[in-house]
Amino acid sequence: MPGDLATATIRTRLTVPLRFADGWSTTARVSTFEGLADAGEHIALQLGDLGATSNGHGSDAPLVRVHSECLTGDVFGSERCDCGPQLLEAVKRIADEGGFLLYLRQEGRGIGLYAKLDAYALQDAGLDTYQANVALGFPADERDYTVAAQMLQALGVTRVALLSNNPDKAAQLTDLGVTVTERLPTAVHLSAANARYLATKAHRGSHTLDLPLVTGAKSAVS
Repeated sequence: MPGDLATATIRTRLTVPLRFADGWSTTARVSTFEGLADAGEHIALQLGDLGATSNGHGSDAPLVRVHSECLTGDVFGSERCDCGPQLLEAVKRIADEGGFLLYLRQEGRGIGLYAKLDAYALQDAGLDTYQANVALGFPADERDYTVAAQMLQALGVTRVALLSNNPDKAAQLTDLGVTVTERLPTAVHLSAANARYLATKAHRGSHTLDLPLVTGAKSAVS
């Protein structure tokens, strides 16, 4: 890790049984942290067997998902985005292969919950997700992954197989001293309700998404 990356430490570790809406369940080793750059309450979930080798990554480069909080999608099942399905997919894949889910409190690409809902209103008027953030006076994507690098450092992880469609996550982690051995895409969780949202991520955010045309897509959503 770079010398200028402040050291964070593990505050608490505990075991939490998890059960999801589809009935799937597993157990996670949850870590909280002290000394994170933004003083946020971010958590890491260790899932599966870190010593597994059948996944091709091995314990020296565990499968890692850096997931930004989305209350509407993760908790309430909003179909305006793909966050909830991505979260469930990530937890299942990591539990199977061994690794970590880093859950970052960066709602709305870092602008916060209320501002995200304000952005939704602008999207209903025709703006896309990036345009709406800018119209509210924010960068198109305000997320910073310094805390993710700090969390990995505290967990003793310097090499990761990154589960992400977003090249900016890999680039930022690399700049912060994390070796990204490979970037593995998540599935495309496409519906009529989130088609424009996903197309915007692909075209404006360079996310690796192979998007077929969805009949009946709502052009003004996200």
